Amino acid sequence: MEQLTDEILMAKVAQGNLDILKILFNRHHKHVFNFLHKMCGDKMLSEDLTQEVFYKLMKYRSSYNNGKFISWLFTIARNSMNTHFRRVSKNYEDLDTIDYKLVIQEEEKEDYSDLHLAINKLDPSDRELVILNRFQEIKYEELAQIVGSTPGAVKTKVSRALKKLKTIYIESN
Repeated sequence: MEQLTDEILMAKVAQGNLDILKILFNRHHKHVFNFLHKMCGDKMLSEDLTQEVFYKLMKYRSSYNNGKFISWLFTIARNSMNTHFRRVSKNYEDLDTIDYKLVIQEEEKEDYSDLHLAINKLDPSDRELVILNRFQEIKYEELAQIVGSTPGAVKTKVSRALKKLKTIYIESN
């Protein structure tokens, strides 16, 4: 079972074999947590949202349509985060309006603090694209599915976001 692709495993989960969900959880919970943590900067909230993502994955398993599992998983993660912030404050309408604060972990401060500070200065939509593409290594095609765009448009947006990041990083050093 461990050698099967995510898509095959999720298809089995969708058919009712919930024991296999453990394999998917073990493969991806760290990636989901890291994405959420980099976006919201709150470790406890990221842990809660990660649990919620996998609960929703189980709850809505029948809606999985045999597409790319990673795209579906990160779409759920993104939507869960947006829903949380909409519930917390009426001022947060969607991901683009949320002013996230990046928390820099102690072990990252020495090597990456300037980079994290620069990433934090990006607009939330640019930050999300950079984190998903560069940190979570999600390909443009899958990223396009997650954000509801085309691969070409996403590639352009990521390129522009990286240029902004470079400018911010150089100006801060």
